[in-house]
Amino acid sequence: MIVENSTVPPSDQPALRVTAMPADTNPYGDIFGGWIMSQMDMAAGLVAARHAKGRAVTIAVDAMQFHAPVAVGDELSVYADLIKVGRTSMTIKVETWRRDRFGEATCRVTEAQFVFVAIDEDRKPRAIEA
Repeated sequence: MIVENSTVPPSDQPALRVTAMPADTNPYGDIFGGWIMSQMDMAAGLVAARHAKGRAVTIAVDAMQFHAPVAVGDELSVYADLIKVGRTSMTIKVETWRRDRFGEATCRVTEAQFVFVAIDEDRKPRAIEA
């Protein structure tokens, strides 16, 4: 579920923190939305693999919406929280926040829910251990 933009990031530690670089831009100098989405997928993947105690793959991304742009040099913090666990699947809420390189002001950039499935060595879905 998408919520209104806020100026207060989550209080826990981000799953991933990275600086947006010039190589991550489109021809207009803006950071690619796809690059941001890949950072979100990596953060969610860390949470999924840890919870599944093994390999997990992305099978869906739900309701992604961009709230604010990211500029070169901005610090991107990606927060990922496990919100639902099924027999083989996990739903992870992911929020991305930006902070200007030289300031303290933050804002939410985007958010989405990522669904992962735990898989075995044959790449088949496997049960998640309790």
